Amino acid sequence: MSRLKLVLPNIEHKEILMDYKNEFIKNGDSMDGSAGLANAKSFEEWYESFKSNLNEETVREGLVPATTYLAIDENEKLVGMIDIRHRLNEFLLNFGGNIGYSVRKSERRKGYATEMLKLSLKKCIELNIKKVLITCNRDNIGSAKTIISNGGILENEIFDPDDNKMTQRYWITLV
Repeated sequence: MSRLKLVLPNIEHKEILMDYKNEFIKNGDSMDGSAGLANAKSFEEWYESFKSNLNEETVREGLVPATTYLAIDENEKLVGMIDIRHRLNEFLLNFGGNIGYSVRKSERRKGYATEMLKLSLKKCIELNIKKVLITCNRDNIGSAKTIISNGGILENEIFDPDDNKMTQRYWITLV
């Protein structure tokens, strides 16, 4: 039984999304898998971008179609976000992968990332994505464990000059 549910964002999530964003800013954390929430000037700007990026016909320039989910716990708290990119471009093939995710600092080390990834792989099957690439920085041991526990097989490591770090590239084949 899952402790989490993945839900599509809507207008009613404004307060919990802004609270999520503020926690990441306060802690100086990277807000991966949030469809650009960190850089959005307002919830409304972010929400319009999220909706545009759902479809190939309306995706913003330079991006690929993606579906972003909120990971909500049994108390209706937003514990994390996960973004499923429907296809890969060159950058995503090397450094970003099909799935990006984050868990708020106050909810880490509780197994939520592993559960979020497991739930998102089911969504990938619904999107007819047969092979999923997930990446993480080599020094992010927790993320590597999350990926491996969901069937990730390390293909290689690539140096990311933007981050000045090694990026590990894992593949998960879906049935």
